[in-house]
Amino acid sequence: MKSSRFWTVILLLTATAVVLHSRGDKDYIPYRQALSNMPQTIGGWTSRDQPMDAETLAVLGEGDFLNRVYMATPTLSQPVANRPGARSNVLPVGLFIGYFPTQRTGQSIHSPQHCLPGAGWTFESSRYTDLRDVNGKTYKVGEYVISNGETRQFVIYWYQAHGRSIANEYKAKLYMVADAIRTNRTDGSLVRVITPVFSSEPVDHARDRAVLFASQMAPFLPQFIPD
Repeated sequence: MKSSRFWTVILLLTATAVVLHSRGDKDYIPYRQALSNMPQTIGGWTSRDQPMDAETLAVLGEGDFLNRVYMATPTLSQPVANRPGARSNVLPVGLFIGYFPTQRTGQSIHSPQHCLPGAGWTFESSRYTDLRDVNGKTYKVGEYVISNGETRQFVIYWYQAHGRSIANEYKAKLYMVADAIRTNRTDGSLVRVITPVFSSEPVDHARDRAVLFASQMAPFLPQFIPD
C-alpha cells in the first residue's frame, strides 16, 4: 500500500501540472545575477569552487548552480570558539545553491530528503527552526544531522522563492502553484549549508559553525534569487 506521503506528492505534482498548463507555456523570469557572482569571501570565510560532474548536473536539470566550500579564518572563530573543543577556525562549511528559473516543464527542485538517502545517508535528527541573519531577517529553515557509516554532517537547508523562505518541501510546492496562478512565476531555489561533525567535537559546535556562516551569507541571496 502506498503511503500518505506518496499520494501527497502525486496530488501536488498533478495540481502543479494542471495549473501550469492552464497558464500557458512561458513563465515570467525576473532579472537576477548569476550565482557565480556570490562573493568568494563572506565575513572572513574564504572559498573555493567544487565542480559538479556531468551526471550530477543531468540529475539536477536546467538551472544555475553554486557548489563551494568556505573556510573560516582564525579571527572568525571567536564567536563560536568560546567553549572547549570548538574548532570552527579550521573546519569547512559547504554551500550549495540551486536556482531553477522555471518548474513548468516537469522540472522541480530535488529535495535532500529524497536525494541524501539515495546516496547512502541516514537522517539522525531533524527539526524546523528560525535562522536570523546578521541584518535581523528571519528565515524558516530545516536543521538535520545525517550520517553515512562513521561520517556525520550537520545540514541546514531551505527553499527560497519570491522573497519567501520555506523549510518544508510540500509547502514550497503549494506556494509555487499559488504564485504560478497569481504572478506567472515558478522560479525557485534550494539553499543548503553543510559542515562535518568530527568525532572530536559535539554536534552543537558543528551547528554553531553552520549557523554562523548561514547568517552571514543569507543577506546576499536576493541578488541571485529574486523576490
